[in-house]
Amino acid sequence: MSRDEAIEHRISVCAHDCPDTCSIKVGVRDGRIISIKGDEDHPITRGFLCGKVNRYAERVYSPLRIKTPLRRIAAKGEGRFAPISWDEALDEIASRFGEIVAAHGAEAILPYSYGGTIGQIGFYIGHRFFHRLGASRLERTICTGSAVEGLRMTMGIGLASDIEEIRDARLILVWGLNAVASHVHLMPFIRDARRKGARLVVIDTYRNATARQADWFIPVRPGTDAALALGMMREIIAAGLHDENFIDRYTVGFEDLRQACQPYTPQRVQEITGVPAQQLVTLARDYGRSEAAFIRLGLGLSRHSNGAMTVRSISCLPALTGAWERRGGGFLCFGWGSVCQNQNYLRHPAPEDPPARSINMVRLGEALLETRDPEIKALYVYNSNPAAVVPEQARVHEGLAREDLFCVVHEQLSTDTTDFADIVLPATTFMEHDDVLTSYGHNYLQISRAAIPAQGQAKSNLETFSLLARRMGLDDPVLRQSFQEVSGRMLAEAEFEDNGDALARLEAGQPLKMPFPAAPWRQGLATPSGKFEFYSSKMEALGHSPVPAFVPSREGHLDNALKARYPLQLVTPPSQHFLNSSFGEAPSSLRLERTPRIKLNPADAAVRGLVDGASCRAFNDRGECFLTVEVTGDTPPGTAVAESVWWPKLHPQRKGINQLTSAELTDLGRCARFHDGLIEVEATQEYSAGIETGGFPHAQHKEISRS
Repeated sequence: MSRDEAIEHRISVCAHDCPDTCSIKVGVRDGRIISIKGDEDHPITRGFLCGKVNRYAERVYSPLRIKTPLRRIAAKGEGRFAPISWDEALDEIASRFGEIVAAHGAEAILPYSYGGTIGQIGFYIGHRFFHRLGASRLERTICTGSAVEGLRMTMGIGLASDIEEIRDARLILVWGLNAVASHVHLMPFIRDARRKGARLVVIDTYRNATARQADWFIPVRPGTDAALALGMMREIIAAGLHDENFIDRYTVGFEDLRQACQPYTPQRVQEITGVPAQQLVTLARDYGRSEAAFIRLGLGLSRHSNGAMTVRSISCLPALTGAWERRGGGFLCFGWGSVCQNQNYLRHPAPEDPPARSINMVRLGEALLETRDPEIKALYVYNSNPAAVVPEQARVHEGLAREDLFCVVHEQLSTDTTDFADIVLPATTFMEHDDVLTSYGHNYLQISRAAIPAQGQAKSNLETFSLLARRMGLDDPVLRQSFQEVSGRMLAEAEFEDNGDALARLEAGQPLKMPFPAAPWRQGLATPSGKFEFYSSKMEALGHSPVPAFVPSREGHLDNALKARYPLQLVTPPSQHFLNSSFGEAPSSLRLERTPRIKLNPADAAVRGLVDGASCRAFNDRGECFLTVEVTGDTPPGTAVAESVWWPKLHPQRKGINQLTSAELTDLGRCARFHDGLIEVEATQEYSAGIETGGFPHAQHKEISRS
């Protein structure tokens, strides 16, 4: 047998927090990854992967990989550990948790997790464990909470157009989304549409990689998108381009919306957003006249203090014009597939679970430093790297450094968060365990199988929580079930476009499409009225305007005392080569990103005496961060862009970009305000971190920078 013949190709599914949820063909020889490529048979993956996952072997075989349980042997934050056995680790966790429950109650234990995996079992099985334990419940809202609530107020949850229909659109608005960085499999569908004559319009706060591919790029001041949407709706109504038949049958509150839009003249919208008045008129009329207008809305614009209202306002546009009724028209923020699986029995507390308080994940620093009755005495982190990704990072690090906090981290790699742990447990990557994958960007479901054995002693979330439940004597049969049993219950009620032999095909690694309901607005939406709600009584009851409105963000473009001290608006969008903090260790990603940078307009750089490549200090009342200046006309005056998230340990003084972001919450949905912060920037002699300067504080990172 030749060496090529010895390669076995196995199907796995990327479980990182991305709407593409790619199907992957992994070439394996002797239990080791030999090749990685996109599954050409998957309708969305279409045979290619993002650069990050193409190079996934870097992550699996990283020198930073944790392969055995570890116990801390130095001060918190130093990242120095000694290996121990799984039995020792589980015994210590169970013993410490038991002591804390006896002395302070189970609410003194806080789980902390998010989208390190979006595999349905890996994401939710921990919920089941901590609900049964009676621990404090975590509000997992850091990323999507405001967008979810904004959509809920207009059209309920679950309504979205099919990404595959974009190829039939005539006008495509990519609004607040750098798809080239964070939704790369959208781009082929856009190219298909453009070959048939469609136009691509990108609306964003700076000229990013997606904007550079657009037929028309419209820069908008951060946090002002609702005003642009209101101005568009005013012009559409004034020109008679709204769909009266659709409005009469499927919406409520049109006259209220008409009145709400009246103040947003083109001139006023220009003053608020920076979009020239004539461009607004042209955009509105192009949208209103289009035979099939599609909006792909990103989440970045929801991460302002006015985020939910912004999403709500934009989501009214396709109902106003009836774009939902036309193939290729409509709206996508979260795909239908994200709500079509039976995971509620894992996600929600069971009737027999004890009641518990809720703590918002955005405010982790406050929770660790200020929460009382009881104080947080133990933290169990999985599927997340809070030392890097949570706002008000200085407070988070202070809380994690508490000597009286028992901290357990279940992780694949030595991150900033593991450095603060008392016990570290080795975790599998998605290529080393089985799971069920849906998507928030498309409508396909797939079973992902382990392509290789677990590295070292790594264990999945399912296995780890099962072992810990047994150690603690938790009486829950679900926490003793195998993958086949848990996934079987999850899939028992699933429906697919073609149900014939569905489970067998899933077991064989095939993606199956979940049926998207035809025109669900005709049967009734998940809103109080059952219709699209231009006027929302729920919004009114919550103390917000019942109709779309522009509410200036708390740290926004308006002149005030804070703006005088910190005149630049900071936005922290995704980097093309990282995924939040994931891949922040990968040698190829680090080489491509080079160094943590802040993009400044030439005028803003000049007035501060900054030149391209200079070191600078970005700061506000929350903290400081040292970065390399990139002077570029892609960034409008008054805006500073730091594509993220670099690990803090790769920044000077271990101060990452989230030193500057606010832990205050959005208007609805209790989401983080990552793009709603004012800063100032000044020259500094402090060195910059990153590959270019070799600024790696830890020896392990110096090693991977040379690999």
